Amino acid sequence: MVATGKLRSLPLWMAAAWAMSLTTLGFFVVPMLFANLPSPAIAGNMAAKLFAAQTGISAVCALVLLMTFRSEKLAPAAVVIPSCTLLALAGALLALLVEFGVSPHIVARDNLALWHGLGTAMYFAQWVCALLVFGKLANAASASPKN
Repeated sequence: MVATGKLRSLPLWMAAAWAMSLTTLGFFVVPMLFANLPSPAIAGNMAAKLFAAQTGISAVCALVLLMTFRSEKLAPAAVVIPSCTLLALAGALLALLVEFGVSPHIVARDNLALWHGLGTAMYFAQWVCALLVFGKLANAASASPKN
């Protein structure tokens, strides 16, 4: 089936979207906000909104990845699935923890250095999870025979 053949690349595309959206927001967009907006408070408020949107993107990408890993027709190589499943779950959990556990403290400016540092570390860990999933899926895709 043509549709199934095209859908087999869905996990790789989801992993790429997840990893690159984290990369773009965390390493380019947010630093540009702080460099170009009139005050750190304005930049911080906008960054909080963008990170909230990123949480949605991360959750959707991780959910689609987990669903494709469960599908016999769409799953990548069997050896990749267990590690990618754990990484996708960890990344989604980190995104949700940052959004609902850490972000409210940052927005409230409650012990800003501590909560910002913790949020940054968790965002970075989520980014690493997404990159590892993408790398494993890309390796599996390049090793699998073409239909």
